[in-house]
Amino acid sequence: MSRTLQREGIWNTTISYAGILIGYVNTVLLFPNFLDETEVGLTRLLLSISVMYAQFSALGFVNMSVRYFPYFRDKDKQHNGFLFLLLSVPLLGFALSTALFLLFKPTVVDYYIENSPLIIDYYYYLIPLSLFTLLFNMFTAYLRSLYKTIVSSFVQDFLLRILTTLLISVYALGVMEFHTFVLLYIIMNSVGALVLAGYTFWLKQLHLRPSLAVLRIIPIRELFYYGFFTLLGNISTTIITTVDQVMISSYSLSDNGIYTTAFFMTSAILVPGRSILKIAHPQVAEYWKERDMQGMGNLYQHVTMINLIVGLLLFIGIWANIDNLYDFMPESYRAGKYVVLFLALARLVDLATSLNGAILATSEKYKWDLGFNVVLAGLTIWTNWYFIPRYGIEGAALASMISLVSMNLARLLFVKLIYHIQPFTWHALGITAIAAATLGASYLLPFLGNVFLDIIGRSLLITSIYMALALNLNIYPDMNAWLRKVIFGITGWKI
Repeated sequence: MSRTLQREGIWNTTISYAGILIGYVNTVLLFPNFLDETEVGLTRLLLSISVMYAQFSALGFVNMSVRYFPYFRDKDKQHNGFLFLLLSVPLLGFALSTALFLLFKPTVVDYYIENSPLIIDYYYYLIPLSLFTLLFNMFTAYLRSLYKTIVSSFVQDFLLRILTTLLISVYALGVMEFHTFVLLYIIMNSVGALVLAGYTFWLKQLHLRPSLAVLRIIPIRELFYYGFFTLLGNISTTIITTVDQVMISSYSLSDNGIYTTAFFMTSAILVPGRSILKIAHPQVAEYWKERDMQGMGNLYQHVTMINLIVGLLLFIGIWANIDNLYDFMPESYRAGKYVVLFLALARLVDLATSLNGAILATSEKYKWDLGFNVVLAGLTIWTNWYFIPRYGIEGAALASMISLVSMNLARLLFVKLIYHIQPFTWHALGITAIAAATLGASYLLPFLGNVFLDIIGRSLLITSIYMALALNLNIYPDMNAWLRKVIFGITGWKI
């Protein structure tokens, strides 16, 4: 991997894990203990719907930025008016989406009014929240194309979470009503777009002047054609990742509160993948431009190994401490225990194959990815429809696991058959065996009598066994070389 990828990946991962720690404080300690399950479910549903709303509005232009920006890149010519195009089309899409959002309000009311009427009270709040979510996504895509990802990671993974901590802490003092809390929560989650716009301006990259050159470099018809197909793909992906919450909430907002709390507890597993993907995605686009399949194949395997090493350690850390984590929450939240297991397994598969989506989305075969997503979106809706009434939130987690595993295996096989690259080496199997052995060893440690002491002791045991085996068996030589360089650099020893 390039030095830029490594440097940005390390910073993004560091920021993301700092944010995860804050997120765990919010999710495990604050939200469950100062809001009831219905109120927690509402706050999570608002964010999920705003993500879906923004994806519809973007008209596929988030991925278009990554694929086509290398052709427009020209600092002296303000990137040929690319940013104006990147923002103007999604804003038009937002206007159209808002018209549909208002038109279909009676249908939405009928869907939620019986079991979850609280969401109806905040229906119109979704419009500004979705607008700022859209702007945040578009500026993130633009900055990613410029290889400037650290600030967007800081805003999304750290700043918004620390602001949430402050907000819920103030609410816990009893100085505001829940309605005021929700209003401030929405304003707070809208701040990120403004920060990124300011950062882009500071970089002197906020080029909003339109240019006719944008029409000459790549035919506008091709841009919209690509955007249309990626829009359908993004909608399908959004359905796969959010329809569970939408459908659970129609039965009970309180169940959604329990489900999304479990959902967040597994989100730490995805941090390495998301952090690296922010840089790897535009790098993949460059490899396509240069037709460098060997470089892409090497990147594919490097990203998978890094993701697996970190992701498996996080998985066994979470699952070995799952009962300890639920001790911090009201007893009702323990119903989400196996939701954590199903979703964590799905996330591990997602990590192991994470670059296949970027490879397909930026290739000339991007329309095939749409086909996979449409089929799997249908599968997701059907499995949720079938499992939720029968098994509740565990059924929703099982449905999500089936859908995510199916989607990633389909992409994996397609990339292997068409481009003859795949992400796995024997080292990937080795680190998986080490993770299984480490998890087994953690069960041999009896409860240490105190939740805090047990979490610390169990986590130290897991980390020690896992890292000792991984390093001594030389599972990932690049990691060993990097650690030697760090250690010798700190101590002054000579290699």
